[in-house]
Amino acid sequence: MSDKLCEIYEEFNRYIYHLCLKLTRNPQEAEDIVQEVWVKVVRNEKQVEQVDHIKAWLTTITMNTFRDRYRKNVRRSKYVLNQPETLDVPILDLVPNNEISTEEQVEKVAITKIVQEKMKQLDVIYQKTLWYFYVDQYSLAEISEIMKVSIGTVKSRLFRAKARLKEILLSDKKLVDVIPA
Repeated sequence: MSDKLCEIYEEFNRYIYHLCLKLTRNPQEAEDIVQEVWVKVVRNEKQVEQVDHIKAWLTTITMNTFRDRYRKNVRRSKYVLNQPETLDVPILDLVPNNEISTEEQVEKVAITKIVQEKMKQLDVIYQKTLWYFYVDQYSLAEISEIMKVSIGTVKSRLFRAKARLKEILLSDKKLVDVIPA
């Protein structure tokens, strides 16, 4: 683990734990989620260098981890609770697999790379607005604060950025069949 990650861990571990505790109201479950969050952070160590707002990024990872875990528990309980007591098949075979297939994952990664490359053709102000809204998942008010402009300006920039990005994507002859109009 790099020094940068160690510093981030030291600075934000208590914050992440308290956020998890607030979400779960269970110390053991909060600790499990905290551990999952840090595993994800370590796995995405290269991405840390690109993050402008570490706390917001960590909060997003924490919230998504909590949501994923909650959904998984709800799905599992829905299928497990309604089963007879004696079964001829293993109980885990009854839990549906909602994971994305390998082909879908590869396609998603390819599309993400294409969109990120095309975003580089946008003006920096539009790049940042799209990044803050879709990647960092900041609200319009938060973006307005960060960029020191009105919420209306953020909305306009977001609208123009999406329109321009769509224009750029559709102008690429190789992508016309892939990108929905």
